[in-house]
Amino acid sequence: MLLDKVRALRQSPKQPDILVIGDLMIDHYVWGDATRLSPEAPVPVVNIKSETTTLGGAANVAQNLISLGAKVTLAGVIGDDISGGQLTTILEQEGIDTCAIVKDASRPTTVKTRVLAGSHQLVRVDREVTDPVSEAMEDEMLEKLNACIAKSDIILFSDYNKGLFSPSLSQKLIKAAVEHQKKVIVDPKGLNYAKYKGAHIIKPNRKELTEAAKVEKIKTTGDLREASKIIFDQTGIDYLVVTLSEEGMAIVSELTYKMLPVKATEVFDVTGAGDTVLAAMAYFMATGFNLEEACELANHAAAIVIRRVGSATTSVDEIINDMVRNG
Repeated sequence: MLLDKVRALRQSPKQPDILVIGDLMIDHYVWGDATRLSPEAPVPVVNIKSETTTLGGAANVAQNLISLGAKVTLAGVIGDDISGGQLTTILEQEGIDTCAIVKDASRPTTVKTRVLAGSHQLVRVDREVTDPVSEAMEDEMLEKLNACIAKSDIILFSDYNKGLFSPSLSQKLIKAAVEHQKKVIVDPKGLNYAKYKGAHIIKPNRKELTEAAKVEKIKTTGDLREASKIIFDQTGIDYLVVTLSEEGMAIVSELTYKMLPVKATEVFDVTGAGDTVLAAMAYFMATGFNLEEACELANHAAAIVIRRVGSATTSVDEIINDMVRNG
């Protein structure tokens, strides 16, 4: 029984060693009240009460993994700026290994600032450069990552389309992983899934898969299988795990198809839910669960975090409690 297997995991001293490679960013929240309009323009005036800073992008995936109980090494590119220093400090406080993070003075650290009045988001301001990272940066990352790939149990690509995953770097990283017999799970962005060729799993949502496969829509099981076949032909991967919001999750291979229903009963905020699904899948696979079991548990993890506001994390104990509650 899956619940017994998860409970047994709590008794195990082994922490899986997981490498997360991806686009690093900071989520900056400005909280305040808006009770009047500006005399200068038809916009609300926000009286700031507080500001909070959390990890975003691949850094949020890493934080989710730490919360579940993994050892995590995080790789990516940050700017040589105050925000980059802030990001590194938060990561180190969380116990995340930052040895494979490289600084690029030519680009800022990605920061997404959201201004909220009460619980209502008024505006989001992004500070970022999404041009591909330079060849010199790619080479520096590859040099740092060789040892990390060798010692990891599983490797995650958290692609937010911010310029890190060029086709050349993606393929070099996957090649290195395959040489060390390590599985790569990809959370994809953009239209070019061919750059993920040779990965073990790609985890798109419905919209991402529709766009990447260049199909008109994905509404039925037939639509989903047709779109999946296009991606299998492009990439040669073993599995697609497609998140389908209120319909749950589909695990697709070239020969098999399995639907897992959604576990959520309440939804407050879906921010970061995809990161939680990715982290939970990887954590449970790295601790010996099969893909279907890992996806089932990732569904529970997602149900927990979307009941909270902002990018949230969960733990194995909370997943056990959610499984018991949903019997």
